[in-house]
Amino acid sequence: MSLNDWKWIFIVLTLFGLIVLLRNIITEENWKYSVVSAALDEVQYGNQSSNLTRSLPAFYPNHSYCPHQGLPMSLEEQLEERNLLDSIIWPYPPSGSELLNLSQTSDPAHSLFTIVPSQKDQQWHVGDQLEVQIHLHDYEGRPKRYGGDFLLARLQSPHCRAGVVGQVLDHKNGVYSARLPLLWEGSTQVEVMMVHSSEAIAVLWRLREKRPDRVYFTGNFRRGRLSETTVCNMCFLLQDKGPRCNFTDLQTGEPWYCYTPKKLSCEDRISHAKGGYLKGIITSKEALLFQSGVNIKVRINAATTDTIDVLPSRTSEERKEDPVTSGYYYRDLWRPFRDLPMRPFNQASAITQCLTNKLVYLYGDSTMRQWYDYLISVLPELKEFAYKPKSVGPLMAVDSTRNILVHYRCHGPPIRFATLMASELRYIANELDGLTGGPDTVVAISIWSHFSTFPAEVYMRRLRLIRKAVVRLLNRSPATAVIVRTGNPQIQRNDISLYNSDWFSLQLNTVLRSMFEGLDVLLVDAWQMCVAHHEPHNLHPPRPIIKNMVDLMLSYVCRNGTTNTA
Repeated sequence: MSLNDWKWIFIVLTLFGLIVLLRNIITEENWKYSVVSAALDEVQYGNQSSNLTRSLPAFYPNHSYCPHQGLPMSLEEQLEERNLLDSIIWPYPPSGSELLNLSQTSDPAHSLFTIVPSQKDQQWHVGDQLEVQIHLHDYEGRPKRYGGDFLLARLQSPHCRAGVVGQVLDHKNGVYSARLPLLWEGSTQVEVMMVHSSEAIAVLWRLREKRPDRVYFTGNFRRGRLSETTVCNMCFLLQDKGPRCNFTDLQTGEPWYCYTPKKLSCEDRISHAKGGYLKGIITSKEALLFQSGVNIKVRINAATTDTIDVLPSRTSEERKEDPVTSGYYYRDLWRPFRDLPMRPFNQASAITQCLTNKLVYLYGDSTMRQWYDYLISVLPELKEFAYKPKSVGPLMAVDSTRNILVHYRCHGPPIRFATLMASELRYIANELDGLTGGPDTVVAISIWSHFSTFPAEVYMRRLRLIRKAVVRLLNRSPATAVIVRTGNPQIQRNDISLYNSDWFSLQLNTVLRSMFEGLDVLLVDAWQMCVAHHEPHNLHPPRPIIKNMVDLMLSYVCRNGTTNTA
């Protein structure tokens, strides 16, 4: 045969191979979608079963269907996303660890920590760094041989109401080091806590990547007396389940879909709501890894002592800014490690003076609404404009005498609030683009908790849009004060961890810090402000912590007298 004949044979074989490959891919994807479809049927028609996934123990949808919706990314954004994903890589247990019995997993009750003796004359002074070694063991007291456990470490001194967070280093062999800065004199206690075992983290990782549908949402459609409710989400609404209403935001490109009602049209949507939580998403064996008081947020005891006495500093030099520690408490006052004098705003008159002639815009979840509630409670001259329900907003309060306006609006979906009118679903990026900005404008943002069930790429995409809007705002009005609040730890009881684990929040915080680094914004480190404080962890931190957060914001807004300048 001639050379041309061989070329034609090669082309035909190549095309045949491609056809076979595409057929296999389509067949596999159709199988996947039909399996998920059966599960979603129960949700769509209100039959939420605790055994929803019992018949499908080994299957999880392809998460790539979710995070890569929205506007296409530039090459620079793709590279950033890759770097961000690399920054949140977590040590994964070795192959086969999923087959372990509970007795072979990390047990805080059998684990212990030891304070490493001081290398400087066996004494500790203010300005030194304390090192603690933590050894993880299983339920039978055997040392763990791999890392990946989620630990927290802090110093506490109740006598002076002081606290600071330490940095935990994973040596990936069952041994961890914690480094804690010594910032005040006197008796100081080390506290170490295991939030989750490495085996539990593996389950949480799988849920985040493969089951973002474990929290579902609904849309209510109404025309006259006719009303229908369908399931909504930003992804995992399968096309073979029927037509979908496309509520993707035209400005940001953020996707949102609802199944089309049977008798009404997409234009008839009137409200959005949290539908509920899917149950039965882990096995009974995996559930043993999430037991409150057993292996979720349990203290690890010291091998000997957990207390040291800190002496005065050896030098008169002030402590330099710590790249890891954002601040610490002393006398219940947060002291940030940055070039920002922290002012305690203990009198309403001081807050009023700072905010006179200011427009304060608060955007985000309910942890930002706490700032609004706090300002309303301490400034009696602020008069609220009634809005029902208050837990949802939007909210607004005005002091017409001093020309102060405080406004709160929740972020756009996904948001797990109670019923929210569809007309009030706004995206933060769009709201920022509508602001003029300037020295009389304060913007505070908190967006994290409602993204804990989605792959990290979904959160990155949302933050990327907000960041672009912040940059545009600061470009046209550089004197605008912009504050960004991180997420914080919260109560972790059994099933709660599957949807709102502190591990999810920690990962989102890492992303948020990186994405806003280098911008002219104030980062309020709610994570460290809550971990360092003596109050129990809560999704909505108690009032003393909220006061410190708001005081930090006000210190930033009025760092040059009573006016923020460029």
